[in-house]
Amino acid sequence: MIKINRLAYLLLFFVIVSSASAQTMMMSKVVTPRMRVIIDNDFSGDPDGLFALTHLLLSPSVEIRGIIGSHLKVGDGFDHSTTQADNAVKKATELLKVMKMDGKIPVIAGSNTGMPNDTTVVKSPAVDLIIKEASRTDINLPLYVICGAGLTEIASAALTDPKIASKLTLVWIGGPEYNDLALPPPNYSSPEYNLNIDINAARAVFNHTQLKLWQIPRNGYRQALLPYSELLTRIKPHGEIGKYLSNTLENLMGRLQQYHLNIGETYILGDSPLVLLTALQSSFEADPSSSEYTLKPCPAINTQGGYDYNANGRNIRVYGRLDINLMFNDFFAKLELMDK
Repeated sequence: MIKINRLAYLLLFFVIVSSASAQTMMMSKVVTPRMRVIIDNDFSGDPDGLFALTHLLLSPSVEIRGIIGSHLKVGDGFDHSTTQADNAVKKATELLKVMKMDGKIPVIAGSNTGMPNDTTVVKSPAVDLIIKEASRTDINLPLYVICGAGLTEIASAALTDPKIASKLTLVWIGGPEYNDLALPPPNYSSPEYNLNIDINAARAVFNHTQLKLWQIPRNGYRQALLPYSELLTRIKPHGEIGKYLSNTLENLMGRLQQYHLNIGETYILGDSPLVLLTALQSSFEADPSSSEYTLKPCPAINTQGGYDYNANGRNIRVYGRLDINLMFNDFFAKLELMDK
């Protein structure tokens, strides 16, 4: 009987939902933060950023130190306005309210414009946040800046204070395929979408900083395929956030049909690998051990947004095969646990 009670007590930890916590998740005494994260994304654009943000907020192993709303390319179809970063903040704040977490994590707008060239910074409170967090000496948790769009803020931060390059890891969704690793998809865009948001910022990060970089180029993030069937069965039934995410994506699918764009029955949640490579690292010898990467000399990025070989470039990780099953199954399970 004592053994049964102990087992029941242990299992209870795995289903407790703490609304007072910034992560609102279970296992507060079993899983505690082992890394700090700043997430930077164009939340007024492709809704994949909202899925990644939700997943991150449900992950107790990360301490989210800030959410940055960033801009898109001028005239982007998702948001034609000149206040894209401000609109991204509104969307992130809206999501936090749905999750009853508003006011618990700073949500800050980056610049509404890109860098004018690859050496001139664009100042914003978001840049100050990155520098301040990277410069802390009162905490030992490693810092990850995870970007699912352009690189304006992290580029500006690293150019403003080059010392932070050794104090954080940048995880970036973006960039085209490397010729020796993968082929581009049919009818591919050039420059690649996220790189094209701010080519000058990408050039600054690759060409002029020593930032530790983990890159998930297009052939990597295109693996994150969510079937519409799982949107309906594994996400939509789970609380207000499940409805919110599903409705956001279904509304987009409806708008695309008006433009005679048939995207089939899957959607690329291309920003979700940001969570896979941080929150879901291995238990011992922490690393994204179930995904595969190649170490490459960091290329120079040219003015057209392509790679130029740089034999003297610092080593960067370029991720290829990603553990999509781990990533999505963890997300589905965390949504389900919210209902317990």
